[in-house]
Amino acid sequence: MDTQFDIAIVGGGLNGPMLANALAQGGLRVAVIDALATDARAKDGFDGRSYALALASVRMLRALGLWDGVAEHAQPILEIKASDGRAGTGPAPFFLHFDHAEIEEGPMGYMIEDRYLRRTLLTAMDAAPNITHMPGETVTAQEVGAHGATLHLASGAVVRARLIAGCDGRGSGTAARAGIRRIGWGYGQTAMVCAIAHERPHGGIAHQYFMPSGPLAILPLPGNRSSIVWSERDANAQAIQALSDEDYLTILRPRFGDFLGEISLAGARFTYPLSLSLAQDLIAPRVVLVGDSAHGLHPIAGQGLNLGLRDVASLAEVLLLASRRGEDIANALVLERYRAWRRFDTTLLAVTTDSMNRLFSNDNPLLRGLRDLGMGAVSAMPSLRRRFIREAAGLNGDVPRLLQGQPI
Repeated sequence: MDTQFDIAIVGGGLNGPMLANALAQGGLRVAVIDALATDARAKDGFDGRSYALALASVRMLRALGLWDGVAEHAQPILEIKASDGRAGTGPAPFFLHFDHAEIEEGPMGYMIEDRYLRRTLLTAMDAAPNITHMPGETVTAQEVGAHGATLHLASGAVVRARLIAGCDGRGSGTAARAGIRRIGWGYGQTAMVCAIAHERPHGGIAHQYFMPSGPLAILPLPGNRSSIVWSERDANAQAIQALSDEDYLTILRPRFGDFLGEISLAGARFTYPLSLSLAQDLIAPRVVLVGDSAHGLHPIAGQGLNLGLRDVASLAEVLLLASRRGEDIANALVLERYRAWRRFDTTLLAVTTDSMNRLFSNDNPLLRGLRDLGMGAVSAMPSLRRRFIREAAGLNGDVPRLLQGQPI
């Protein structure tokens, strides 16, 4: 097999297929090289993994005709409440409260289970005649030249394209092969992720408790269920994850609280180490990085996937407009437009999440008092609160067309 494409996307998670669908709808020929087999991607059972999609990301799904595939399984996020907390004591008296009623556009976002989003993306790729999905394939080498790029796959296949998009995560082989180095550090924290069933309805409210060892997010899912992202120090998390389900819940209950009644596990339990990982550049000759390949952040602000989708929307707009003008989509000047568009937003969010985690993941009484007063002050100022709500919904800044709900 030796095939020519406009763009070869390495990585079949979420950002890669989303980018493929956006580019294919604009008429480009796309290959998606996915290390996992289709069966592994398309599993239908609920495993507890979910995503908080900002309103702007939902608009992109609508613009690409993908929202109908997940809409009936989506849970609107109507409010966000953030507060300091300690196990067994409940939230602090000062907290930050965002209500979607303060903006005109509707819910700030939606919670979507991983299984529904992946299935919708796979179905759309299968239906697109100009997308070639290559599951179970890994890249062993890549070469770039004046006239294109070549990818050699473990199966012996060769893929030729004008441009390579690395959507292959924090350990991006695409970035490494292009000579793009990374900077970053670990936080000494591990995120424990699961879904919880509870007695009482959540009312579409997302909660974030800033515990001394790391944040605990309780995110609403359809029905009386919530997704949990629970950060602990590495050793603590390893010990907790090794416990039985019942003992795990015994540790979680005083942190979770009793405001939703009795709780039980509603899916598998996962862990992943928390770190900051930034590529030193977003582009190289005939190579561009998207999503976690470009920036892996702490989940404290819940913006990881949304940040990747902003990359997707920006890159798709840059490439499709360049293609319509007759430009080489892999020209350095074209790729520089993407880098310039995304560099500030990526850097700002990386600094913000890193600073927030350092500020909130401790039990220093002075810092604790100052941050409680700060959150209380923001919550008490309608104009500032509204700005934060619009930021959480992805509505501020230089927003690409797809994130505005407009076709490119």
